[in-house]
Amino acid sequence: MKKSNLYVGIFIVLALLSIVGYKFYTGDLKCRFCDKTSTPAVAPVGESYMSIATGGTAGTYYAVGGALAAAVTKEGKIKCTAETGNASVANTNLIATKGIEIAFVQNDITYWAVKGQHMFAEGGPLKNVRAVASLYPEHLQMVITKESGIKEFTDLVGKRVGVGAPGSGTEGDVQALFDVAKLDKSYKDLKKADFLDFAGVTDRFKDEQIDAGFVVAGYPTTAIMDLTTTKKNVTLFSFDDAFLKKLNEQYPFFVASTIPANTYEGITNDVKTPAVMAILITHADVSDDDIYNFLTAMYKNLDDVGAAHAKGKEITLEGALDGLTAPLHPGAIKFYKEKGLLK
Repeated sequence: MKKSNLYVGIFIVLALLSIVGYKFYTGDLKCRFCDKTSTPAVAPVGESYMSIATGGTAGTYYAVGGALAAAVTKEGKIKCTAETGNASVANTNLIATKGIEIAFVQNDITYWAVKGQHMFAEGGPLKNVRAVASLYPEHLQMVITKESGIKEFTDLVGKRVGVGAPGSGTEGDVQALFDVAKLDKSYKDLKKADFLDFAGVTDRFKDEQIDAGFVVAGYPTTAIMDLTTTKKNVTLFSFDDAFLKKLNEQYPFFVASTIPANTYEGITNDVKTPAVMAILITHADVSDDDIYNFLTAMYKNLDDVGAAHAKGKEITLEGALDGLTAPLHPGAIKFYKEKGLLK
């Protein structure tokens, strides 16, 4: 009898533990997968929900994207959030697969995507990518050593050059430059081609194992600031107007730009350089109203974006169509026609 009561007692205890454990377990699942502070996946009636793919949390895309999301949400028609992303190539693929509604990308990457070239050659053209707006320039900066003797772009022949990581947007841009200069795009004209990101190129400069290298970034670029401070023999190559004009004619995603004198220590002259544009893209199936309302809210609250980040001050309605390399979304066409930017 005592043994029977013992079994009953054990059973009851186990049952209670099971119930309590179940509650704690489901509570843990809730904590893991539900952020109580996050925006709900379904917006209230009368509102749409849109997310913007940006970049890493320490980067410009994420900061500006967060400011844009707040500016759009402020108007009340769209609940908008900024999500971290893995930069232009990944963001473009995310748009193509309908993984997100809006994305930050460089316009050169969109150019390759729409044409199905370079890093998009294997999958073919992405026909469902649409442009929303052009934001601000990101400069293709060519860093050289003063003793390299590089005065013209073709002086890269016989030099040690960092051309960007294999298959990267930077390397794609370098290929375009080589094409315009009629240099061999397999880099046979160079003494050595280093397939490195700019962190690797920076190390080569510090070790005096390289003559030139490329980086695509808005100025001032921290890595170049560090180089010009510590290596007094490093400067920026300034492109001539004729080369920049020809580059734009062959590759319309490039725009001519200028890095002001004294942006970097020891560089006291203005530097003429190609730039690509940071742009917003979307999928063709995103509704016309959502894109129209997004743009209306974004441009109405640009002062907020500029107050949040310095790059936000460079975003203007007048420059909204600069360097776009994908067909405009119909919602964007409607908006820009109303603003007199399109006929």
